Amino acid sequence: MFDARLRPIIDPLLDRLGRGLARLGVTANQATLLAALCGAAAGIAIAFSHFNWGLALIVASRVLDGLDGAIARATRPTDFGGFLDIVGDYVFYIAVPVGFGLASPDNAVGAISLLAAFTLTGISFMALATLAAKRGLDISTHGAKSFFYSGGLTEGAETIAVFVFACLWPQYWTVAALVFSGLCAITVVQRVAMARRLFGAAP
Repeated sequence: MFDARLRPIIDPLLDRLGRGLARLGVTANQATLLAALCGAAAGIAIAFSHFNWGLALIVASRVLDGLDGAIARATRPTDFGGFLDIVGDYVFYIAVPVGFGLASPDNAVGAISLLAAFTLTGISFMALATLAAKRGLDISTHGAKSFFYSGGLTEGAETIAVFVFACLWPQYWTVAALVFSGLCAITVVQRVAMARRLFGAAP
């Protein structure tokens, strides 16, 4: 929901940093892999109840995730880079709920609920992107992307906010996860409605 509004604010800074890193020889794929590694490490830290470390690694992961696109724009974006980026994102999205689920048996319901919600939002996201590519739809509505990006009530910014909140107040993990799972369900419904609007008629 907030991603498109935040882009004009954060992209200029990320682009400057990306150009500097590109001049130093850092590649976009290296940043993507490091972002995924930090995301996985965040899940491990959270699993051992090191929530401050988990928070720091979540922030590092998402900064690197923003920088990989900036580096790509400063050099040469590739389809493989776009593929690697979405896979790395889901390493992060899976690792953090799994970490909370392992941290305490009391967290299991929230973790399972959120993993199920992320599965459905991910499937709806990629299915829309695949069919949009088949029809040649515009992919620039959310900035420079490798594929059609369908927004919704829950996007990257909201997910990060929930994870940060849970690291700061882990005792509220289950409530936060269940509420966010419900919002993710609304996002899936939004994408179904978008798909019907875009693809309901024969091409």
